[in-house]
Amino acid sequence: MLNTFQLYTKEFRYNLNLAYPVIIGLLGHTLVQFIDNIMVGQLGTAELAAVSLGNSFFFVAMSLGIGFSTAITPLIAESDGMKNVKLGRNVFFHGLILCLLLGILLSIGVLLSKPLLFQMGQPEEVVVFSFPYLQWVGISLIPLICFQGFKQFSEGLSFTRPAMYATLLGNVMNVILNYFLIFGNWIFPEMGVEGAAVGTLCSRCFMLLFMAVYVRYNTRFILFVENIKFKLPDWSLLKKIIRLGFPSALQMFFEVFFFTAEIWLSGFLGKNPQAANQIALNLSSMTFMFAMGLGVTAMIRVGNQKGKKDFVSLKRIAHSIFLLIFIFDIAFCLFFLLGNQYLPWLYLDGTNPLQYSDVSEVVTIASSLLIVSAFFQISDGIQAVVLGALRGLQDVNIPAWITFFSYGVFGFPISYYLGLHTELGTVGIWIGLLSGLTASASLLFLRFHYLTKKLILNLQHGTT
Repeated sequence: MLNTFQLYTKEFRYNLNLAYPVIIGLLGHTLVQFIDNIMVGQLGTAELAAVSLGNSFFFVAMSLGIGFSTAITPLIAESDGMKNVKLGRNVFFHGLILCLLLGILLSIGVLLSKPLLFQMGQPEEVVVFSFPYLQWVGISLIPLICFQGFKQFSEGLSFTRPAMYATLLGNVMNVILNYFLIFGNWIFPEMGVEGAAVGTLCSRCFMLLFMAVYVRYNTRFILFVENIKFKLPDWSLLKKIIRLGFPSALQMFFEVFFFTAEIWLSGFLGKNPQAANQIALNLSSMTFMFAMGLGVTAMIRVGNQKGKKDFVSLKRIAHSIFLLIFIFDIAFCLFFLLGNQYLPWLYLDGTNPLQYSDVSEVVTIASSLLIVSAFFQISDGIQAVVLGALRGLQDVNIPAWITFFSYGVFGFPISYYLGLHTELGTVGIWIGLLSGLTASASLLFLRFHYLTKKLILNLQHGTT
């Protein structure tokens, strides 16, 4: 038993070395959202709810762009395992083309969807603040999805630090700009909620520029970029990327839409439940970044081992990453349980007597949501990491349907019924989240176990 456990734990150091730049980069991004929410929260609960509503549209579009871009990483990792530089170069070039086109199309889609804000039964005060916010974050999809193309490429080569540097520097810029633009400090106009969106757009443009320059001039990437010429795309390769990326995009879309629907459901309950929902989501997002980072690690390492056809090591490495995220998520579960009464106050100003009743209600609701969130840390973390491993195997179709079933058929109906038709309210919505994530984690793990067992048996019988 001890020897088996050590087979997994001995991989921890390498997995963490690969994962921590991704985690730091993602945490930096989420931390900016955290600071944004604190700044916006000082304006009032309606403004905080507006950010939540605006981001719900943005995140749905973003999920499709990032989902398609994830196809780049396993293909690059596999070509790296095969030592095929030419294939890697072509994947990189066609991946960037796809990301640019997606960024433009998704940005247009978000801008055209703005009038829907007035048709969703959300609090009018919240919609008024959300409308201009959504315009700027919609435009920011173009640099963000293009940045994602560079990010997935470098991570596929096991270089996870460049994206970390870009994200951290971009986040510093975002916080500084938000401070000036939200409150109108120094020479800048007071733009309120809209200022947060403008700061986000500027920071994402910077991140893209940084990543493009880094990849172009860093010696680690020179073999992949030196001979790239703008030419007619190889449609067969582009179709392969799309074929691999489309199910991943659907999977991410289902997951993000699930969480987005929770935001809309909470909006039916009022601005304060919606603001509380935003607080709980933001805090949960920060812990989820550890799962995202380890999910990328799983995708890279599984993709490498797939290229080498070493399926026994592939399974062992993947299980070591599953164990690692389980340990992290137990710690996060305890953190949320112990801090649920105190963490919501980080977002709100309790000193304004005119807002105190609203603030108190938001804190009470958010505290209850964090108790539920504590328990779905484990399910959410495991499903994210197992999904990364499955993408490394280039298995994307069945996982997409698993997430659709878990969230759309199982989790959302529970959220809808408990949230809108019982006294549980927003807490009921989050019980639905917990149910959907638990179903997804269980089914995805079974899928991975089935595939790896099949690959090992086929290799043993000489049929791979």
